[in-house]
Amino acid sequence: MTAVAAKYAEIRKLGAEVLSVSVDSHFVHKMWQEHELSKMIPGGVPYPMLSDPGGRIGRAYAVYDEAAGVDIRGRFLIDPDGVIQAMEVLAPAVGRNVGELIRQLQAFQHARQTGQVTPSGWAPGKQALTPGPELTGKVFEAWKPGEAD
Repeated sequence: MTAVAAKYAEIRKLGAEVLSVSVDSHFVHKMWQEHELSKMIPGGVPYPMLSDPGGRIGRAYAVYDEAAGVDIRGRFLIDPDGVIQAMEVLAPAVGRNVGELIRQLQAFQHARQTGQVTPSGWAPGKQALTPGPELTGKVFEAWKPGEAD
């Protein structure tokens, strides 16, 4: 959460919004902000922390752990039409990568604006591909696996 908070201004410049959702109450969120998050990020997490008592939202996104009564950590990229374009759910022992989140936002925006597709590792300034019959059997000419780095 704090890694995303540190990049929040950059994410907002891309026209995206961040929401955090957990089964914790707004009282727990307030205490967490005051006693921990604000020590890592001046002022604490700048985006809304929503409470999902009972895990209704977590169930809708298939991240609610019934046995533990908690939402498993995940992230979802939802387009302006309300369609989930990407999701990532990792075991608690492995952190997510905010740089990859930003790269994916840029790639989805590029694809939406241009109709092009972005190959693995695409970033702004790198070549995207225009799908169509002309590309069939010729992707190897336009893109190499080493570009995924």
